[in-house]
Amino acid sequence: MKNSKIYDTPAKLDAIHQDIKRLMERSNKEYLDLMMANLRKDFIDSLTVYISDDIQRGLEQAMVDPCPMRDTCKSLFTDFLEDNSKNIRKGKVSDEVITGKRDELSQIRKQVSFDNCDICFNEVNSLFEKQLNLIGSLQIYNSNDETKTEISAINEEDIVKNALEPLSNKQRLQILKSMVSETRTFSALSELTGLRGGNLLFHIQKLLEGELILQRHERGDYMITKKGFNLMLLLANFQKCLEDG
Repeated sequence: MKNSKIYDTPAKLDAIHQDIKRLMERSNKEYLDLMMANLRKDFIDSLTVYISDDIQRGLEQAMVDPCPMRDTCKSLFTDFLEDNSKNIRKGKVSDEVITGKRDELSQIRKQVSFDNCDICFNEVNSLFEKQLNLIGSLQIYNSNDETKTEISAINEEDIVKNALEPLSNKQRLQILKSMVSETRTFSALSELTGLRGGNLLFHIQKLLEGELILQRHERGDYMITKKGFNLMLLLANFQKCLEDG
């Protein structure tokens, strides 16, 4: 019994150490997520104020004057553009929503037929497209056409060689995942994966060849590269999509 307690102590200490480490990593991630969410909110708040000012300034300067329908149309256009700007706050904007806004603008255009209407509608359309560009730059909206173009541009050989093949193994994914927050020694990776000697070296070499990790110097620690980190972000987003259904 006495020997059993002695042998169990290192394992218990290691388990406690791992629990504390996971707690710290989780806490740091939660703090970082909260900080990024607050920064994004502040940025979007400032952006929507700018958009509102841009709407008023653009319409005031570009709409035909004099025109008997100027005030009526200006109020209608302002409501349309302000309503569209609210999509920025939603975080996600579908292609169907944007298509609906385009249709709405077309219906508004059909309701009026004054000689100078094209001048005002060109300005409204310009402001609308500017809003869509801002929404796109925030990566909360991509049209189906843009998505299809991006997918068609995938280079199969490069993706297989540099992403799919290097990570087509559980241990290699474990290795890359473990380096997101810190560097790792060969012995630490051996303990993590349960692999020894040449077996572990084979998997490390695959990640090195894919330029997903690098070694600081000969016999030095291993660390993740920018390319490897970006790939892990993609996998994390994909995991979230799986969980969301």
